[in-house]
Amino acid sequence: MIEYTIIDSPIGKLLLAQSNKGLNHIIFEYQIPKFESIIFRKFKKQKIVRDDQSLLNVTHQLNEYFTGYRRFFKLKLDLTMPPFYYKVLMAVKSIPYGQYCTYKEIAMLAGSPKAVRAAGSANAKNPIPIIIPCHRVLASGGGLGGYGGGMKIKNFLLNLEGVI
Repeated sequence: MIEYTIIDSPIGKLLLAQSNKGLNHIIFEYQIPKFESIIFRKFKKQKIVRDDQSLLNVTHQLNEYFTGYRRFFKLKLDLTMPPFYYKVLMAVKSIPYGQYCTYKEIAMLAGSPKAVRAAGSANAKNPIPIIIPCHRVLASGGGLGGYGGGMKIKNFLLNLEGVI
């Protein structure tokens, strides 16, 4: 079963979804209309229900993050993806609050120093932004790079953490 809720945040509405294994999606407001196609495609055979209570811990930790209190998330995650993408996202997850890495550094941490573009692609497919802080990955030339939530949200998150 997939449970989800929608919360308000300083960056707009966020849809949070989890399986019995853990959190598996955070979807930005502009993507919420696509939620059903995203979730139904990935979890074809599972029942999908809205359950605000079951995601209270995730909601609480995100609220603490947005107020500047929380710097590290303690949540079970449910990530199903190719092994290299998983390595990349675990490298991204290890970037400390208030710091950043480049796509090149992430490729190196994932064990494939020449796979910078592939690391960028894996980062772009991160299903759990903020918790796996893909906003902390910047272009090697010093630019911000892209962000699935849009540059306004990336700037907000980097400013919140004191990176820029």
